[in-house]
Amino acid sequence: MVKPEVSVIVPAYNEGQRIEHTLRAIREACGSFRQSSARVELIVVDDGSRDDTFEKAVPWADLVVQHPERYGKGTALNTGFKMAKGDVLVFLDADLGETASAFPNLVEPVLQGECDMAIAVLPQALTKGGFGLVKRLAKRGVLQLCGYEAAAPLSGQRAIHSAALGRIGRLADGFGVEVGLTIDAIKLGYRVQEREVAFSHRESGRDWGGWYHRGKQLCAVGGTLWQRWRQPIC
Repeated sequence: MVKPEVSVIVPAYNEGQRIEHTLRAIREACGSFRQSSARVELIVVDDGSRDDTFEKAVPWADLVVQHPERYGKGTALNTGFKMAKGDVLVFLDADLGETASAFPNLVEPVLQGECDMAIAVLPQALTKGGFGLVKRLAKRGVLQLCGYEAAAPLSGQRAIHSAALGRIGRLADGFGVEVGLTIDAIKLGYRVQEREVAFSHRESGRDWGGWYHRGKQLCAVGGTLWQRWRQPIC
């Protein structure tokens, strides 16, 4: 069996309505690399969904792992990492839909040796969500803890060398995973590049569900920053 060069890992929770569109777009874009012979494996981690996420993912993914209950995004990504065989890992959210076809633009700088981790900067949201509290906390925390001024500290769309993530050796729980990964990568001396990629995902509004989501995100990011301050990777 030929070893894949790129492993795309998609964590999903109750994404039955959108995951099929996301996975189809990823599959259709696999031939878009400048290095056209790049082999891609697609892994979905169903984090205890209560809908038909698992069934919708099976026809499109090379591997679908199903958690018996919801453990959180960080744990889902860690599960995918343990299963992945590629030299480059790509983390993509399950709700990107057709815009997931842009993922080769995120992977290329890592494949070409321009950086060790690439982070997608998404276009500006079309509708107003919260007041930017979580993003400001994340940006300030990353800057204070590792000296890196991040444009998209909360972006879940990332590509990273498998060896780099293996050396980092830890992923924060829940919604703090991206902030923790950026801090650890910078502190270990890895090259990080942020680049604009035309992804779009479901936007949370100013309803109860949106505020609840942002509240959980705020707590998770704050907890990760505290942990990285108390237990720095180096």
